[in-house]
Amino acid sequence: MSKRLENKVAIVTGAGRGVGQGVAIAMAKEGAHVAVVDMNAENAENTAQGLRELGVEAIGIACDVSDQEQVKNTIDTVIAKWGTVDILVNNAQASRVKTFEEMTADDVHLAYSTGTLSTFFFMKGVLPYMKEEGYGKIINFGSGAAIDGQYGQAAYAAAKEGVRAFTRVAAREWGAYGINVNLICPFANSPGMIAWSKEEPQMYEASLAKLPIKRIGDCEKDIGRTAVFLASRDSDYITGQTIMVDGGGVMVR
Repeated sequence: MSKRLENKVAIVTGAGRGVGQGVAIAMAKEGAHVAVVDMNAENAENTAQGLRELGVEAIGIACDVSDQEQVKNTIDTVIAKWGTVDILVNNAQASRVKTFEEMTADDVHLAYSTGTLSTFFFMKGVLPYMKEEGYGKIINFGSGAAIDGQYGQAAYAAAKEGVRAFTRVAAREWGAYGINVNLICPFANSPGMIAWSKEEPQMYEASLAKLPIKRIGDCEKDIGRTAVFLASRDSDYITGQTIMVDGGGVMVR
């Protein structure tokens, strides 16, 4: 029985650990060739080595996703290796937890450049190859913290809602090219989530308490498998959607 992503080429950003790593592993297990993109070169290569041990082709690429030239070089490396890009996962994001009153322009710039702007760079960069193939799956990452207006997350929320806006507009404009663009809002036991739970334990516990499904999501089994579905032919008639993979924590109406 063939795997759902057999020989598809995927770029996954922020894949050196956490949610991105979980997505990369899930896609590799379904047969995808994976470019593991991360700011940390060692983390990227370690994840790629783990994927190669699963029997697929994988490369680790160090990239500052806020730098357009580095993003271009990353895409060029993938094209030189495999000739195309079928799947793009924009997961990388950096931010600081601060109240609106404490937040600075530098905090906003950090969140915007590593999230919204990097998503723009990668989406624009892969578009010509997906258009040429008449096929592509783009999976962006948003956040329930943005939809809920989570305390202390103004810069992060603004960046993530920018990503969600890009997702919806690109889905409308690029559907004619055979490209699906969707967004996942996860709630998972990632390093970022663990750090937040320590910085804001009361908010973390309150978020956990309101989940109808009383557990934190798993980066691979919950978030990664959802990304596999959105990257596969099973999702060909789904585009422009916000998929809440959060145990029911935020129910978008």
